Amino acid sequence: MRRTALISVAASATLLLGVLAAPVATASDADDLTARELAEQAKDNLLDAKSVHMELTDRSRGAVDSKTQPTSMKLSMDRDGNCAGTMRMGRGGGSVEIVTRGEQVWMKPDTAFWKAQVPGSQGDAVAQLFKNRYIHGSTRDAILKGMAETCSLTSFQRDVGTQAPDDRSLQKGEETTLDDTKVIPLRGKEDGKQATMYVTSDAPHRIVRATEKGDGTDLALSFKDYDRPVPSETPSADESVDVGRLQEELQSL
Repeated sequence: MRRTALISVAASATLLLGVLAAPVATASDADDLTARELAEQAKDNLLDAKSVHMELTDRSRGAVDSKTQPTSMKLSMDRDGNCAGTMRMGRGGGSVEIVTRGEQVWMKPDTAFWKAQVPGSQGDAVAQLFKNRYIHGSTRDAILKGMAETCSLTSFQRDVGTQAPDDRSLQKGEETTLDDTKVIPLRGKEDGKQATMYVTSDAPHRIVRATEKGDGTDLALSFKDYDRPVPSETPSADESVDVGRLQEELQSL
């Protein structure tokens, strides 16, 4: 669970930064920002964001057919370790809700998720025992640490900031509208894959969406609600179970 989620996010960050760091064609209008300038400002604003809502969609063949690889994530997260969202796995892999507040972590898998992650009859037993309840612990717990990292804006920004550039060239497109926002598309192509990043036309220039398609790949990352507070509600004690109970059950099965 931990590894597949982090791999998916890291792969998407690589896609994003491949576009951002690419060599750029000269803009046709000298009065406008060049594609490089737009890309650099968009990257800087993402790295400077105090909070953001990020949505990942992966319709690639490998992800859709996998029970252990995420096909979608919806995460509202900030730099203070606060996050709220959901993650859905590939075919038959179920979904899990995630909440973090600082070092505290809650996750609530559905029945399909438990069965996909815990093999055989053990998955059925764990799913029934913890049905409709959150597993609660801290970022120090091995079971929850990876989930917390997946839901961490600081971790994501660190990955984005350390990605190396590729050789993909960009072309600056005409202004268009995406989700009621005026954006400039920046397009690049390499190895049969088309990458597009949509950056807001108005300052501050921010990434709204980034996609990559082709050769069995169909990935999209969307960003909105820059610097807006993350929902602060946390699960109650009545609907939560300490992670130690899960560890005991897994050892006894």
